[in-house]
Amino acid sequence: MMDSLPPMFPGRVGQVITILQVISVFTNYKTETNPATRAQYSKFSQAGSQMKKTASKFTWPSKLAMFVIYAPSLIVSVVLLALGSNPDVYNELSFSIPKPSIAACLCTIHFAKRVAEVLFLHQYSGKTDIGTPCMIAIFYSLITTLVAYAGSMSAPLAPDVFRGNYNARDMIGICAFVVGILGNFYHHYLLAKLRSSSKQNKSAPNDIAAKRYIAPNGGMFNYCAAPHYLFELIGWAGVAIVSDHLNVYLAMAGMTSYLAGRSVAQNDFNRTKFKEKDWPRDRKNLVPFVF
Repeated sequence: MMDSLPPMFPGRVGQVITILQVISVFTNYKTETNPATRAQYSKFSQAGSQMKKTASKFTWPSKLAMFVIYAPSLIVSVVLLALGSNPDVYNELSFSIPKPSIAACLCTIHFAKRVAEVLFLHQYSGKTDIGTPCMIAIFYSLITTLVAYAGSMSAPLAPDVFRGNYNARDMIGICAFVVGILGNFYHHYLLAKLRSSSKQNKSAPNDIAAKRYIAPNGGMFNYCAAPHYLFELIGWAGVAIVSDHLNVYLAMAGMTSYLAGRSVAQNDFNRTKFKEKDWPRDRKNLVPFVF
């Protein structure tokens, strides 16, 4: 049975990584559905700081905080791809650098998109505790490194890959990634349009107008609270498929647990903020008609 599973990281270190990933799969959902333990950023940052009597006094503007979350992972992925693509560097370094893989390339595209959205698409207000974005940035950087090494181990980039010589698994994974990244971007665009329209209330002070919420609508927001999370998970499923590595599948499962819990929190937030006619109480969290 073990021979039929995708490869995993070897040795004691690999076992520790795998055990920690399994723990995260089973704990992330509960952590994010609990207001006292969920990650305190985005719309939940201010609510969380009010709940915690010992909340840090050191904060960043939310836009800077979101940039800090995603930019280190982009830098890590680009550096690993650059070093792994240079045979001279690869052979001279005393430690192992992962060779490029499709999974690592997709990971780079994902974080480049997220950084671009932070800089040019999303609109932010409020402050975020410094500690939260730093911890998430470290986590995403570790995931990026994990994907790079896992992809190098199980599915390194073939010399003829750019001439269209893909296998069926690569094609399925790339298609899933493209669907995920486009669907995620589209629903982020819808959210950005709502945020822009919420600031059109010129009669209200800027800080009040900036915190005025409008019920998301359009696309799959008419069926669930967090379709952008759903498409992000489809994209990560694509990364896992092309990597063909057990630890990347576990990383995707951990993110599924995390974003599923986050979607429950999002739906609860919407139910408290909007009337029944604007946000039906039976609207699903993450997957239309299912969950």
